[in-house]
Parts: sequence; structure tokens; C-alpha cells
Amino acid sequence: MATEAQTKLIRQLTDMFQFDQADLDFGIYRIMNQKRDEIKNFLENELPNEISQELVRVSSDKMSFSEVESAIYSHLLEFFSRYYDEGDFISQRRYKDGVYAIPYEGEEVKLYWANSDQYYVKSSENFQSYKFKTVYGDVQFVMLNAQHENDNNKNDKKEFRLADLDSNPEIKDGVLTLYFEYVNVKRVQQKKQNEETIQIIANRLQGKEEFHKYFGILNTVSKNDSTLSKELNRYTAKNTFDYFIHKNLKSFLKRELDFYIKNEVVFLDDFSGNEADSHYVTKAKIIEHIGAKIITFLAQLEDFQKKLWLKKKFVVATEWCITLDKIPEEYYAEIANNDSQIKEWIKLFAIDDIVDGLTNVGYSNPLSVDFLMQNKYLLVDTKFFSQEFKEKVLSRINRLDEETNGVMIHSDNFQAINLLKKQYANKIDCIYIDPPYNTDATPILYKNGYKESSWLSMMHDRLLSSRQLLDSQNGYYSVAIDDAELHQLYQIMEQALTNLDLMQVIVNHYPGSGTGRSNVSKTHEYNIFAIPKGKDILRGNAKEAAERVRGFSRSGTGDNNYRYGRPNSFYAVLVDSDTHEIKGFEEPPALDEEYPTENTEEGYLRIYPIGGDGSERCWTLGYVSAQKYLDAGLLRVTKNNVIQRVYHDEASRELLPSLWVDKKYSAVSHGTNLLTKMFNQSGLFSFPKSLYTVKTAIEAGMFDNQDGIVLDFFAGSGTTGHAVMDLNRDDFGNRKFILADMGEYFLDLTKSRILKASYCNDWKNGKPLNREDGQSRLIKYIKLESYEDALNNIEFSNQVNAMDLFSDDFLSEYQMKYMLDVESQGSDTLLALNKMDNPFNYTMKIHESNEVMSLKIDLIETFNYLVGLSVISYGKKLLFDAVLSKTENGKITAEVEYGNEIPFQFITGTLPSGKKSLIIWRKLSENLIEDNAILESVIKKIEVDLTQFSYVYINGDSYLQESNSHKVLQIEQIIKKEMFETEVL
Repeated sequence: MATEAQTKLIRQLTDMFQFDQADLDFGIYRIMNQKRDEIKNFLENELPNEISQELVRVSSDKMSFSEVESAIYSHLLEFFSRYYDEGDFISQRRYKDGVYAIPYEGEEVKLYWANSDQYYVKSSENFQSYKFKTVYGDVQFVMLNAQHENDNNKNDKKEFRLADLDSNPEIKDGVLTLYFEYVNVKRVQQKKQNEETIQIIANRLQGKEEFHKYFGILNTVSKNDSTLSKELNRYTAKNTFDYFIHKNLKSFLKRELDFYIKNEVVFLDDFSGNEADSHYVTKAKIIEHIGAKIITFLAQLEDFQKKLWLKKKFVVATEWCITLDKIPEEYYAEIANNDSQIKEWIKLFAIDDIVDGLTNVGYSNPLSVDFLMQNKYLLVDTKFFSQEFKEKVLSRINRLDEETNGVMIHSDNFQAINLLKKQYANKIDCIYIDPPYNTDATPILYKNGYKESSWLSMMHDRLLSSRQLLDSQNGYYSVAIDDAELHQLYQIMEQALTNLDLMQVIVNHYPGSGTGRSNVSKTHEYNIFAIPKGKDILRGNAKEAAERVRGFSRSGTGDNNYRYGRPNSFYAVLVDSDTHEIKGFEEPPALDEEYPTENTEEGYLRIYPIGGDGSERCWTLGYVSAQKYLDAGLLRVTKNNVIQRVYHDEASRELLPSLWVDKKYSAVSHGTNLLTKMFNQSGLFSFPKSLYTVKTAIEAGMFDNQDGIVLDFFAGSGTTGHAVMDLNRDDFGNRKFILADMGEYFLDLTKSRILKASYCNDWKNGKPLNREDGQSRLIKYIKLESYEDALNNIEFSNQVNAMDLFSDDFLSEYQMKYMLDVESQGSDTLLALNKMDNPFNYTMKIHESNEVMSLKIDLIETFNYLVGLSVISYGKKLLFDAVLSKTENGKITAEVEYGNEIPFQFITGTLPSGKKSLIIWRKLSENLIEDNAILESVIKKIEVDLTQFSYVYINGDSYLQESNSHKVLQIEQIIKKEMFETEVL
């Protein structure tokens, strides 16, 4: 018979394992439900038995068994209740009643916050609509009003409730649609609210004949719940649970348990060590032993979540936006006949306004090839075309990644940063961010009231993680912030970015209006710069000056001044030695390739940036930008054949001022109103920055770096990408941008703005005012698997039944420490090896279009990011047919011809080390010998020279022979290694 103390402890632990969410089948709740029996057995049987055995082992005549047992249960309950708070473990070390101790390691100044040892996880679906299927028909919940900011942070003082509409519910497009709102209410019990909502819906369904077929969703199916109530509870929970993951829960709780025992069980201050105190020692030993078991069990769950949070995520989909000038004209007819693309161009660029003239062809339906020929800066979006078309176009673009001008990532920014680390380590020149921050007018909604703590956790981890991307020589941060979070941000940047100096400027971004509800109308905000310590890299406006000439080769000792640091800025400048003219440039050779130094066939000199000491340095412009500067007359050659670069208006620059007060910094005129002009619609995004504020922040540290990369992982409306393209228009630059954001507006607003800004720089009423200043662009946009997707793609294989031969102690150890890791192996999100036989059809369950769908995953793009591959050639998929035969000595051979059955795809590129690599993707059969015979034949047929590569990667086991020139690696092993090679911040 369980005692009251035992019952209370089990109830508390049951709450910690979140069994009260038994009907939820998403995220960590779904995992808990699958392991419910094991966990329940541990709580209700193993744990009480363990405590009883310990008591029997140490009991004596001088101790009351029941009293000690009750005390142990009470202490364990007190301890675990102290640190657990609605699904999370919060550091609340109680030194004495009402007083908490902060962990301290001798720092002069320590910034500490409640969730400092936890990851802030934005796991919910941001108030998206929710669609589910029933045997009675499809049902959809639609969110009409959610009082929240752009991030999916929630507040436990708000509730989901049925919207007060006459037509709620309604049948819309054959789907029973229920409209909800998420608003402030007096009561804060969502479960009770849901019960009332179900009753209201029941009354309304029963009142109308058209809803008759849906009555069944109100019928009880299990545990007194109906189909509708189950789905409503799941929907509301999905937007209110899962916020933090502890970085090291086991270490934290064990440390706190030790502190608790010494101060509240043994009472060291009063401990005399005589026989009378022996019961203290007995209780302490049992509490320590049992507490450690509970902690180990809890930590297994928390560590499993951490593993999924930190793992690099799969690329779900990759698409490209490519200007027509980069696409071979042979594909124009197919493009002109694509109705979806034409409609997109009408929507974005108003091409239907283009009329026939003396020198131009007007819009027509169908569109003519001649129209495309004269509008080369229209961007083709590959999402409107087949995979085959996309591969054909990409295969024709040499040095694909070098030619790519921008990358857009639809993802939680922590996951985006994590995936970028291999390819962009120390390569980002500027990180500009405008994070959401807490203001009186627009507070962010957080769980549990940990407003500042949640914000600090979010910012700290993203700053700490992204610093690995920043160029260590001259890379810098520029962070927009206001008074509400200035001091907290300053401290968190000092803590996370210890190798950088901080300085701030004031931006008058709301001149004449301002924000604030009382006393002072705030017209300003701040921009904090974080630059390498001791560096002097920030500058303001250029002074008017005469022409200035500098050497074209980079000087300095940083990696970015050498070929290995910027391989794409090492190339031959072709010079006519008679006329001292630059005739052109040769493409950069791969880092591990030999390159020609003799004169060309035309007799031109090949001049490379070789230092006086013979070192391979690099030019100050990349290969692409150099041609623009040559066309503009800004590159020249001396009589001694020294390459020089010409500067105008930049002979010297002012220091960056601390006050930015010009009207161009107005967030109204050049932020909000600019968006309205571009889209002919107001209210698209709350508080976008002025385009010129962001341009100034980028130009401040990159005024002489036309080939740098700018990252913004709070992309919002896309101002940073717009600013980068604007700067390139101003100075012929080839700066690139990377934008990351998880908002629902990403495709409709962020991406659309980037495409509009590329096409034209001047807009009114949503239409371009000219069509002459478009830019040649290649922009990639990708979507990543989310943390929620990762959780939903976990499957368990029950190993316990296969372990009957093992001892009880072994099984107990296994269940406490290894169960989740071992039994989840083979899940799709952890790389299901059995699905790698056909990597072109690797599918996962992904939240898309308000429902969970089975979608193909882009393993090729995922792998490229995991190894940091800079793609040179993106080969299109090749299809072969094979005839197999056996030689006299029994060897299986294959003859292949182009056909339809067996796909192969070949990708070439360079690794971060500069090593040239080949990646081979293929579909496998169940016969390894036949597969490798086909592989051998395919390589011969398409004449692939493996010796020109340092590494060859291929999926599946292969017989490819390694040599002195190349090493063969299996793709599956590399994915497993790189995907989980993560840093615990």
C-alpha cells in the first residue's frame, strides 16, 4: 500500500515526465507516450522497491522504518519540486528561506539569468492553421487573431478561444473550418476554456443540417474524449509547450542534490557525528542513491531532446531564383510557356504593363521568347518547374556557389547558424541583426513570465554560435536595439563575444513621431558594433578627394590576404605587355590544382598576386567583381606590369559618427513607406528598419570590401539583403548576403522583397518605375527541417524484449541511460540507413501548408552543407540502363547505356581545406556486386577521372579503389559524423 508521501512523489515525477499530456502525439509528448510503459514501471514499481530495499539494508532498532521512509519521500519531493517549473528545470538554488544562491566562479562581474544554462527553443508552429483528417471529413482550425509578435513566444495569461463570428464554424472548400483567436482573458485555464469551446461547437454543429456528417467528431472515442476535443487539446498545447532544454541537466541536478543534502538533510552546521546523528547519514545516503537514479532517468530524456535540438538539420527543399541572363536561351521557350511563372512575374514585376514600342516587345499571352530576350533581369523561380529543368539549368552554371549572390534560409535561426558552420567558418564579414526586443509598446510574449531571461537565453546562444562564422581579422557585428534591452544586450555581448570591442551609435529612426506612451517620446534607438579588439575598421562618409591608386594585391598577415583564405580571389590577370592593358581574367584554379604561369596563346602575360617572398596572396576583388571594375575603368597596369586599383571619393573617410540624424534613417519614410511602395500594401511588417540605416551599418566596416558576405539571422522583411544589393549598385560590388528567418512571411514578404529589389530599385504602387537597373542574380532559398519535425520523425524499436537473457541490473541500467538513444536508431531524422539505397527519394514527415506531409528531403544539399562543399559543378541526374553478365572467371560485369532505370548524379566542389572533391549519388539494388559493376561502367562511360580529386564520396559500399591522389569515403558515415558533431554552448 503506497504511503501518502510516496503517492505525492510519484505524482510529482509523473508531472515531470508530462504524462498529463497523454493524448498529444507531437514533439516530446509523442516520445513520452511511446515509452509510457517503461517510465510508468520505473516510477510505480522500481523506484519504491529500490527505496524499500535500501531501507531494509540500513535499518536498525533505533530507527522507525516508516518515519525514515516518509522523510525520504518528502525530501525527494521537496528537492525535485524546487527546480521544476511547468515543463522546465530552472536554477533556483535556495540558500535559505527566501534567498537564492547564484553559481559563482570568481568572476569580477557576473551576468546571470534564470535560464542561462538552458537552450531557448522556439518549437511551436507560430499560430499556424491546423488541419486534420477524420473518417467524417477534413477539419481545419484557423487562427484569425493572435496578439503576438513575429516570434512564436507565448504567454500563459492568454488563451485560445473560438472567434465570435456568425459563420463559425463553416464549410469552406469542403473542409469544416473553425476560427480561433488567441487573446487576453480573465481566466487562464486553457483546459477549461477548451471544454467550453467544445460545447459551443457542439451546439452550433447540431443546429445546422450542412454539418450533419461531422457530428461524429463529437463522439467519445477514448478516456471520455472525442475526436474534436483530442485535436483541440493538441492544437492549443502545441502553441504553449516546449520552451527550454537544459544544457547539462544531470550535472546540474546532481550538484544541486549534493547542496540540498548537505544543507537540508544532514544539517552540517549542527552535525556532531555521534550515534544520535546516524539517522541523518542513513537518510542522506538513501536520498543521494535514489535521487541519482531519478536524475539519470530525467537526464536521459533531456539529453535526447538536446541531441535533436543540436543536430544539424536536413535541408527539406532547395529552390533557386535565377535571372534570365544566366539561363541558356534554349530554355526560354519552356519558360515562356510556364503559366505559374508568368503569373508570378505579373504579381511581382507588373510585366503586363510592358507595351509594344519601336524598340521593344510588349507583354503578350502567351509570352514570347523575344520578350524574355529583352528582359534579362526577370528572375526565374525553379519552384514553378520540374526537378529535371532545375538540374539542367544548374548544370550549365560553372562555379555554382561562387556565382550565387544570396542564400535565404527558412528556419529557426539557431538551426540555420548551426548548418552554416562548416562552409562559412571565419568567412562572414558582417553580421547585421535587428532582433525582436521587449518594448512597452510591443512586448514579446514569453512563458512563465521569464521575460528578460528568455530573451537573454535566445540572444546569448545565437551570438555565441554565430561568432564562429565571423572573419577573425576584420569581421564585425552590428546589432539594432532600443532602450528597453540596451543594457542587457550590452552585457550579453560582452559575455558572449569576449574577443570583440563594443561601441554604440544612436540612430534617430523616428524623427518627428517617436514611440512611448508617457513622459518621453523616443525618436531614437541604438546600433551596437562589435569589432575585433584593438582594430580601427569603422568609417563614415567619404571625403571628396582626387583619384587615389592602390595596389590590387592584398597585404597583411590575416588568412583572408592569402590564397588559402580567399581561393576565389586568386586568379590570373591577363595583360598585354605591349600596350599595358588588362585583357581579362582567368577563372580561379582550385586550391589543390597546378595553374599555368606561362603566357597565353595570344601572348598575354598571366599575372598572379604573388608576394615578394613568393607567397600566394590574393587580389582585393573576387573574380566576378574584377570584371565590373575593369569595365568601369577602375583597374590599370603600370609600365612594370603591376596591377593597380583606382578609387574615387574614398581617399580618406571620416570616422563613423556616434549620432545618425539624417532624414534617410527614418524608419517610417525608408522602412514602412518603402515596403508600401514596393508592395502597394500597408502593414506588411511591424517596424522595418530604414534601408539606409542598414546600408550605413554594413558600409561602415565593408566600404573597401566589395566581395564580402553579410549575414542576418533575424531577416524579417529582408532589409539587409536589400541593402547589400543597393550597395552593390552603388560601387559595382559583389557582396553576398545570407538571410535566415522562421516567420510565416518568409516566402510571401522576405523573398518577394529580395526579388523586387533585384529587379528594380525604385517602386510606386507596387510597380517598378524603371526596368533598366536590374541586377544579374542567382539566389538560393532553402527550407530546413525544424526541431518539431525532428521530434515527429522519431520512431522506436523496442529492444527490451530482445534482452530477456540479461540481468535485471543490466536492464535497469539500460532503461535509465540508453533506452531512447538505442531504440531511436534508424529514425528518419537520425538518418535511416535502410532508405539510403535510393537517396533521391528520402522522405520525412514535415509540417507544410498547415499539415504534416511526407516530403522528399534534399540529401544532396544537406550533404554539401555538412561537409562545407563549395559547389563547382552541379551535374544533372543521369539515367542509365545496364546489361549484366558474368566472365569466365565468375566476375560480374556491366554494360551501361543512357536509359531510364538507374539514376546517378555527380557533384564536384572544393572543401573548406581547398581540396577538390567528387560526390557520387546513386540508386542501389539489393545486390552489392551488381551495383558496383554498374558504378565501374558508368564512371568509364562518362569518363570521370578520379585522380583529379582529393576525395571521392559515394553512398553505399563501393569497390572504388583509393590511390595516392584520392581517398574514398562513404556518404552515410560522413552524414552521421557531421550531423552530430555539434558544440554544446
